[in-house]
Amino acid sequence: MAEKVFRAALVEAGLDGAVRVTSAGTGGWHAGEPMDARAAEVLQAHGYDVAHTARQLDSHALSADLLVALDAGHRRALRDSVPEPDRVVLLRSFDPDSPDDAEVPDPYYGGPDGFGEVLRMIEAAIPGLLERVRKES
Repeated sequence: MAEKVFRAALVEAGLDGAVRVTSAGTGGWHAGEPMDARAAEVLQAHGYDVAHTARQLDSHALSADLLVALDAGHRRALRDSVPEPDRVVLLRSFDPDSPDDAEVPDPYYGGPDGFGEVLRMIEAAIPGLLERVRKES
């Protein structure tokens, strides 16, 4: 979900060519599958693209200048996978209204309302992430 929201924001801001955006799971559980139907429903209802095939984290993704994790477990896994752990940040660290170390929870095992809440958290963080892109472009 975060990849789709960020891509749309980059296009809207005229920055879509400024960065490479990818999405990958720390495990291969869903590799090759489309996004969760509940996530697609929420994204589509808000005008976002839903074309997606899940993939597992690889060396190409790990070579990025910035790795954005949604929760502490993912952050830990990413930091353990790169020699420069400072390249790994939590998405909600870009939301000035979020508490320190705020996470985006995984709504997979919850009901459909969880995906809407996750979308709101992602959308709140994207302006700050865009600002970082602007400063570094």
